[in-house]
Amino acid sequence: MTEVSTSKEAAGQPTARGDRIAVVIGSTRPTRICPDIASWIREVAQAGSPLTYELLDLAEVELPLDEPLKAALQQYHHEHTRRWSRIIDSYDGFIFVFPQYNWGYPAALKNALDYLYYEWRDKPATVATYGTRGGGKAATQLLTVLQGLHMRALDNHLELAIGDNDVDDTWQIIDVEATLHSYREQVRTIDEQLIEALKDDQQ
Repeated sequence: MTEVSTSKEAAGQPTARGDRIAVVIGSTRPTRICPDIASWIREVAQAGSPLTYELLDLAEVELPLDEPLKAALQQYHHEHTRRWSRIIDSYDGFIFVFPQYNWGYPAALKNALDYLYYEWRDKPATVATYGTRGGGKAATQLLTVLQGLHMRALDNHLELAIGDNDVDDTWQIIDVEATLHSYREQVRTIDEQLIEALKDDQQ
C-alpha cells in the first residue's frame, strides 16, 4: 500500500522543516510501472539519509477538474482540494516520478500541480523521468513548470532509460534493481542536494 500522509503529525514525524520528502508517483494508468520505479528511488534515497522519504500516489488522490477559481487565490471550494493543500503543505521537498508520453508528461501530474500554487512555492524539487530514451523532453517540460510555481529545482535530475528487454510481455519491469542500479549514485546525489537545500532554509 502506498503512503499518503496528510500531515507531519498524522505521519508521526517531527514537524521541523527539512525532514519529509514526497516521492510522487506521477502516472495513474492501471498498468503503470511508476510505483515500482518510485519505490526503488525512495529506498535508495532513504538509505543513510536524515530525511524521510515517503511515496505519494496520485492514483489515490481525488482531484477532478472542478475548482472554479485560480489556485493563487487560495479560495478552495472543495474538501478534496483543501485536503490536497494540507498534504502538499506538509512536505518539505519533492521528487516527481513519471513517464514520458508523446514527448510530454502525464495530464494527471499537471492537474495535481495546477490545483495549488503557494503550497509548492520555494520548496526544493527534482524530477525522475523514464522511457526508452530516458524521458528527457518530459523532464524539460516539467522543470519549466516547477519554475512557474517558484519551486527550487535541483541541479540534478534522473532520466531512466528502460528498454524492451527490461519488461515482460505485460510491460512490467522484470528486475527493477538490475534495470536501475546504474542510477544509484545519481539518486544519492539528489539526496545530498535536498539535504543541502533544506539546511539552507534553517540558517
